[in-house]
Amino acid sequence: MSRQLSVIGTGVIGNGWIARALARGWDVVAFDPAPQAAERTRAFVDNAWPSLETLGLAEGADPARLTFVSRLEEAVAGADLIQENVPERLELKREILAAIDAAAAPGAIIGSSTSGFKPSDLQRDCTWVPGRVIVAHPFNPVYLLPLVELVGGEATEASHIARAQALYQDLAMRPLVVRREIEGHIADRLMEALWREALHLVNDGVATTEEVDAAVVYGCGLRWSLMGTFLTFHLAGGEPGMRHMLEQFGPALKLPWTRLEAPELTDELIDKVVTGCEFQAADRPVAELDRRRDEFLVELLDLVQKYWPEAEGLEGRI
Repeated sequence: MSRQLSVIGTGVIGNGWIARALARGWDVVAFDPAPQAAERTRAFVDNAWPSLETLGLAEGADPARLTFVSRLEEAVAGADLIQENVPERLELKREILAAIDAAAAPGAIIGSSTSGFKPSDLQRDCTWVPGRVIVAHPFNPVYLLPLVELVGGEATEASHIARAQALYQDLAMRPLVVRREIEGHIADRLMEALWREALHLVNDGVATTEEVDAAVVYGCGLRWSLMGTFLTFHLAGGEPGMRHMLEQFGPALKLPWTRLEAPELTDELIDKVVTGCEFQAADRPVAELDRRRDEFLVELLDLVQKYWPEAEGLEGRI
């Protein structure tokens, strides 16, 4: 049975959703009032498609299954899943989500790609089926990275989340249901903590942007791609595991090693960060860096999937 994804807002995230759905053999209907939005989206899909082909396309996958329309109401008609990706301004998102809720069929799930807002705040102006408006927060590049954080609001019922899980799984994603509402959800709060600490290290002259990135790329990042934070520290405790690790290293948590309050974004710090990133980019355009990242992720996904829980026979794990 053919499924339809409707995408409202076609920036980097919206286009990522489009490319993923097309690769999974879905029909996609998109709406974005920006000039040349359709042309930019088709160019984006063309750039992503080689990586998606390498990763493996579903039956019926075809970029020609993308349609752009001129009205939001037309875009959401007939959709199984609707993904909102407008700029991260709460009032704007409320307005757009209310319009989507009013126009969409009652069985459609409406996911917001918001990286920080709580779903109860997003649902507030929706009057028809507000509970089906949830947070569905992905990660860039959406067409390759499988995680999507699902968060229900005050009006959301278990059936809404269950249907959302099934739909996102059909898009070959790993839905992570967040147990309760919190700004920034789970992954962005973790990334934000690392980002703040990284800015302090650059601001204080401890390291350049390249050196901070090297600490992740050649060290903790390699472990995190398989085990994450907790299981990595479980192994750090040796044979007794996490209990021994906490007994041995737990007291260090009281030491002032980290500075999680963000530093002042002075012109000097901005210049350091921008200059460092431009040095790392080495005059390569973003599109070229995108392709290099995608090639790496395709090879990495091919490797790590051999070690994911289901490959070990641990079914029902995230």
